[in-house]
Amino acid sequence: MTDYKREFIRFMVENEVLLFGDFTLKSGRKAPYFINTGKYRTGAQIARLGEYYAHCFHEHRIDATTLVGPAYKGIPLAVSTAVALAKMGTDVGFCFDRKEQKDHGEGGMFVGQTLQKGEKVCIVEDVMTSGKALREILPKLKAEADVHVFAMLISVDRQERGAGEKSAVQEAKEEFGIDVFSIVTMEDILAAIREGDIPFSSFLPAMLAYRDRYGA
Repeated sequence: MTDYKREFIRFMVENEVLLFGDFTLKSGRKAPYFINTGKYRTGAQIARLGEYYAHCFHEHRIDATTLVGPAYKGIPLAVSTAVALAKMGTDVGFCFDRKEQKDHGEGGMFVGQTLQKGEKVCIVEDVMTSGKALREILPKLKAEADVHVFAMLISVDRQERGAGEKSAVQEAKEEFGIDVFSIVTMEDILAAIREGDIPFSSFLPAMLAYRDRYGA
């Protein structure tokens, strides 16, 4: 595991984004961990978060010209990632969708970079549970221009089955041909616990049991 991944796991714990305990998820599953990205709420936090996304972007050599942040959670993520990439010497465009199409002023469904045919697009999101956000944004993008959506960045890959046997990340590749890259995976978090990077060893048995039951 690279240094920036270890730092990111500690960053999530420090900001109470990655929590350990007894949680009931939206799916109804009982989980020993919870990821609450709504805890990012300051300029310093979102600036650092953008840097972690930018590291992931470079690590996987994503050749995108525009970052798209699905409304609403994806908006600050796409913007902060674009800013961090610019500081690293990579200038990319960014845009985000409106919940309703604007019929006055400049109009349109997207704010920011004007999308063009053939443009290489990378979607930026927080986590991917069911793939709902991806399924909602893709038709909007295609209606705007015939762009090439080939990659997606998320903070954590839960590596967890959805309704079927595959994870949402695996389904995105199979259904849409989109590669989903995460800053860290659940395996990385387990490794961080085992190696003492974060002090939650008492939750390791429950984490492993949950992984055995629901892992993809």
